[in-house]
Amino acid sequence: MRVEEIRKYYEVLERKKSSLLMKRIFDIVVSLILLILLSPVFLILAIAIKADSKGPVFYRQVRVTQYGKKFRIHKFRSMVNRADEKGSLVTVGNDNRITKVGQMIRDKRLDEIPQLIDVLQGNMSFVGVRPEVPKYVKEYTPEMRATLLLPAGITNLTSIYYKDEARLLDGAEDPDRVYVEKILPEKMKWNLKGMKKVGFWKDIGVMILTVFSVCGKNNTDER
Repeated sequence: MRVEEIRKYYEVLERKKSSLLMKRIFDIVVSLILLILLSPVFLILAIAIKADSKGPVFYRQVRVTQYGKKFRIHKFRSMVNRADEKGSLVTVGNDNRITKVGQMIRDKRLDEIPQLIDVLQGNMSFVGVRPEVPKYVKEYTPEMRATLLLPAGITNLTSIYYKDEARLLDGAEDPDRVYVEKILPEKMKWNLKGMKKVGFWKDIGVMILTVFSVCGKNNTDER
C-alpha cells in the first residue's frame, strides 16, 4: 500500500477522515434499519428461490475488500447451485445458469439486498468499488490496488455505467479474458477517478442515481 502509485490516493483519504467517519456511521444505522424493514422481502424471496431451484438461498462467493481482506459476500442465489463450477466467474448475457426467479431479481438488483449484512459487518459500504473475486484482484496493476484502501461497496458510478456488463460479455469465446483485458481496466479508470472525489454527500448522490438506474432511468451524464 506504500508504493508511489497508491500514495496520492492515500493522501486524499487522509484529508477526508471526518467524511469517512460519517460514511461508516451512516452505513451502520441505515443498514440496520433496512434489514429490519426489509425482513418480509427477505422471507418472500427466500421462499421463491427455494421453490424455483435446488440449492441454498444465499450465494456466498469469496470476494476481496479493504486492505485485501477476503470475505464471503451475501447475495440471493440467482443461478443454479454451484454455478461457479459450471462456467465463468463472470456472468454473460442469456447465461443458461440463471434461474427463472434469478433473472427476475437480477433485473432489479434484488439479489444484492443481503449485502446489507456485509455493510453492517463492515466488510462493505453502501458506496464503493464493487468487490472482485481473488482471481481478478491478482490482475490489478499497482495503481488499481489503491481501490483496496476503502471497503468494497454495493454500488458506485461504475456499477451504474456498467450495469449491462453481462450483455457486453455475451458471445465472447473467453469471457474471463475479455473481462480482465478490456472491461476491468475501463471500470478501474472510473473507480480511481471516483476515489479522488470521495465524500459523504457524494455517496448520497450516487445512491440516488442508483435508484434511478434500477428504475430504468439512465441518468448517467455525470460521467
